[in-house]
Amino acid sequence: MFISPVAFCKRYELVVAKRAACPVDGLPRAIHLRRMSGRGDDALHGLRVLAFESRRATEIADLIRRFGGMPISAPSMREVPLETSPEALEFLRRLEAAAIDIVILLTGVGTRTLAAALADRCPRERLAELLRATTIVARGPKPVAALRELGLTPGILVPEPNTWRELLACLDAQAPVGGRRVAVQEYGRSNAELLDGLRSRGAEVLRVPVYRWDYPLDQGPLRDGVTQLADSRVDIALFTSARQVDHVVETAARLGRLDDLLAAARRVVFASIGPVCSEALQAHGLPVDLEPEHPKMGHLVNAVAQRGPALSAAKRG
Repeated sequence: MFISPVAFCKRYELVVAKRAACPVDGLPRAIHLRRMSGRGDDALHGLRVLAFESRRATEIADLIRRFGGMPISAPSMREVPLETSPEALEFLRRLEAAAIDIVILLTGVGTRTLAAALADRCPRERLAELLRATTIVARGPKPVAALRELGLTPGILVPEPNTWRELLACLDAQAPVGGRRVAVQEYGRSNAELLDGLRSRGAEVLRVPVYRWDYPLDQGPLRDGVTQLADSRVDIALFTSARQVDHVVETAARLGRLDDLLAAARRVVFASIGPVCSEALQAHGLPVDLEPEHPKMGHLVNAVAQRGPALSAAKRG
């Protein structure tokens, strides 16, 4: 059945607030695992599961453990706020001049970091007032939660899997950007497809980077994790962002183990959280053996618990 972009976005608006209010991927923590898994808490049967998640490393390890897996944590990145961002100051100047029509918020961390970066020049109450005069676009529940802290709700909610494609489709359906001034809060790196898509539609685009991604201060666990992966000493590898993929491949290259990593992909299950991460794996010549229906960390671990053992057995032959 065909669903128009307008109907798709509207349907998502009915559920996103509830999901954003819940602590783990849209489900209350107490019932999260019970609702998601039909296999029981020992579904992974002691399989070694390598996770490159950083900010939520403890949480993903707990989920793996509760499903009976043996978590191996190898944090692969950290978010470094940009102490002085000329673009953020320009963003504020244009907001105060009523020279921004649409504000696109891509991440919850970025939304909070932007508010903190401007706090000395623009109190949160004033920032909320200025943002309220624009059309606010939130790419999923995390920026929605950050907006709620400012007393705001978005005018447009981007549906799963929350990629630039869904974002542009929602704008086309609800707020065409031709001739309009659009600010994009960036995360870690620019999204060229999104920026090009906005400009090709006639938008005047202001990039607002507020943090960058770097390697963790202690890269020992990352090197150890990549080494174990290259040696095929893990059964399943979990990737929750495209930048993680880049850092793993770069680390393997620095260790002289890139060929071994590519070879290990024939024996190890590679699980991706969603389409953007999957595209990054494929761009590096790595497989995507598993991707959950919803691009959430809890759904990823649940999908791994349900399908990972069989996939691992098949790959190891």
